[in-house]
Amino acid sequence: MQEPKSNSTSGKFTPYVPAQTSMKEFTFKAVLIGLFLAIILGAANVYLGLKAGMTVAATFPAAVIAMAVLRLFKGNILEENIARTTGAVGEALAAGAIFTIPAFVLSGVWDDFDYIKSTLLMLVGGVLGTLFIVVLRKTMVEDETLPFPESKACAEIVKAGQGGQSGAKNVFAALGLAAFLELFKNENGLRLIKDSVSGFVQFGASKMRLLNSDGILLETVNRFGDKIKSEFAYRGGMLLQSPASSPAFVGVGYIIGHKLAFITFSGGVFGWTFLMPLVLLLMGDQISPFAPDHGWIDVAKAAYSSTVKPVAVGGMLVGAFYTLFKMRKNLINGIARGMQDIKKAGSGKESRSRVDKDIPFGTVLISIGVLIFCMVILYQTFSHNWGSALLAALVMGVAGFVFAAVAGYLVGIIGSSSNPISGLTLSTLLIAAVLMVLVGMKGDPGVAAVLAVASVVCCVAGVAGDMIQDLKVGYLLGGTPWRMQLGVILGVVAASLVLILPIMLLHRANGIGSDVLPAPQAGLMAMMSKGIVGGEMAWPLVISGMFFSIALILIGSPSPMLIAVGMYLPFNTTFAIFVGGLFKFIVDKMAEKRIKTEKDKEQLENTGLLLASGLVAGEALTGILLAALVVSHIDLKKLLGIAESFDGFWWLGILVFLILGYILIRIPLKSLKTG
Repeated sequence: MQEPKSNSTSGKFTPYVPAQTSMKEFTFKAVLIGLFLAIILGAANVYLGLKAGMTVAATFPAAVIAMAVLRLFKGNILEENIARTTGAVGEALAAGAIFTIPAFVLSGVWDDFDYIKSTLLMLVGGVLGTLFIVVLRKTMVEDETLPFPESKACAEIVKAGQGGQSGAKNVFAALGLAAFLELFKNENGLRLIKDSVSGFVQFGASKMRLLNSDGILLETVNRFGDKIKSEFAYRGGMLLQSPASSPAFVGVGYIIGHKLAFITFSGGVFGWTFLMPLVLLLMGDQISPFAPDHGWIDVAKAAYSSTVKPVAVGGMLVGAFYTLFKMRKNLINGIARGMQDIKKAGSGKESRSRVDKDIPFGTVLISIGVLIFCMVILYQTFSHNWGSALLAALVMGVAGFVFAAVAGYLVGIIGSSSNPISGLTLSTLLIAAVLMVLVGMKGDPGVAAVLAVASVVCCVAGVAGDMIQDLKVGYLLGGTPWRMQLGVILGVVAASLVLILPIMLLHRANGIGSDVLPAPQAGLMAMMSKGIVGGEMAWPLVISGMFFSIALILIGSPSPMLIAVGMYLPFNTTFAIFVGGLFKFIVDKMAEKRIKTEKDKEQLENTGLLLASGLVAGEALTGILLAALVVSHIDLKKLLGIAESFDGFWWLGILVFLILGYILIRIPLKSLKTG
């Protein structure tokens, strides 16, 4: 059928599908497709988050895939809206999960992942995030001062898709290409492509002398009575690495744009080409005996992990709070608006209009109370103390609502891609950690309780931000709020039951915390909780990183948080993200003279975004499948008779970049002619 178009009469907004229009919406096929997307897109972002330390918003690919699939079953625009809303929540829940739950293992609290506890933390966090946003929805989505940039862009994509041009072919083609490349690049697959090339360059011998203020060489006498002059000979070196030939990392760089990609890479340059040679220079005598047995490349990486990564953690700590400080006005406004919305939701009469109906307010409040009570019981299994469990549940409930309001407000301003989940979670973690110490909770039980609080709040903030964005899309299209909210809850349940499985698979196949899966945010959470509650932290290095981040702030450097994340990640990862950002920069420059209208600009952006999203999803899903084969003791190399020790051809990595560059540059530019 021909969908109605948006209009405005008497100053009141009329959605694309008016309230009086009767149309199928919450159907079995729409919900089923949404649940499938929640699991798939959530799993893809688990992989990406553990490898690259960031996730990508799933609203756009979920919208396009939902349109393509439902078109086969003659679905309408409101069914597509339900499928997209249900499916996109998987990515938000994945962001909350990978930022915190791996910290249980990294901190040593768990020997391996606990499926039941992990699932319950995600489930409660996701459902609470949904319920909190139900309270906040009406005021936020109807506020014309909140631009909701990503919501409006997604709504335009969906409207354009009603004319038959959904862009789904770009998503699926890029997904298939990335999956094919990952199969022949992953060490658990049929490796023919060498992912990255590394080499160690050792510097010549140098001499250092310690001189006093008069320029006289310092001397001392050892325990044998021998006079020793302060002259030291040492040799340094530098580890050189090529960018990882990763479609996912290149896709991430393209999606976040050249500015953010370059900032992330600058952290890698600073850490790996400045701090690491300095560390090797000063630690040469201590680490050089290990080089003959392990090789300088492995020794250099080990030295980097033990020295530079704690510096990066200190930088991330200050960077996260600085991000929140810069948003302080919006944070305060978000909290205030949340409090106001509680009063409005409690006192206002339910509207008869289909597009204004939420889940009943009484049901929401009772559900929140029941979940917080259940969390007291769950937290007792972490802390083994009812008093601290009650305190943890109260902190979780208050912080959860406050940060749900904050996340929703920030997404309304800047979009869910910039939702500062890690900063909000870190704030909660520090508050919970200090309170646990004050009530006498120390050691592993205290660390576990703190991480459990942070896990729930992280999932709350992630889901709340994603949901308010999708509810705004639904508001513009004419979706029914309570049906969308129910779809999100079902998506949270489905994703919660499944998402810990790819985390467990990837950990058993590759090891979370390794170069393959560095999980920077989880490493930060583990170090902070262990350091405060457990009393274990490399404070001198962390404090150095904090002052480094402060120095960046003082000189007006953009995003100290991203720079610190770039220092934490492997160099070949940030290098590949840089390449993706470079491709986006080239596209933008080449398209400047070709863009004539705003529609041309949207066509260019949407085409590139969908291609890059497909690259991310294709590599991520293939990586998870290959990890599952490893855990199942299925060796593809043995099955096909490929030599186990073969490491791939390095020149094929160059070919990968040429292919990705052609796709990400040529196809978006070509779309300007055909769009």
